[in-house]
Amino acid sequence: MKKKELKSLSYAELVSKRNELTRKYMDLRFQLVIGHVDNPLQKRIMRRDIAALNTLIRQNEIAAQGNK
Repeated sequence: MKKKELKSLSYAELVSKRNELTRKYMDLRFQLVIGHVDNPLQKRIMRRDIAALNTLIRQNEIAAQGNK
């Protein structure tokens, strides 16, 4: 995912995207245990994408608190 694409998303879209990626990450972890994964580095990429989403979500929360 590109950072520019993520920054243009609204707060609700960021949260739903994070939840979707978290579910996919859990599925990938189970597949890794079973041994049916084409790209094992995909786990690292997903983890980083989730972290980027968490960062943007937190930035939006802080900005919303500052506007009050």
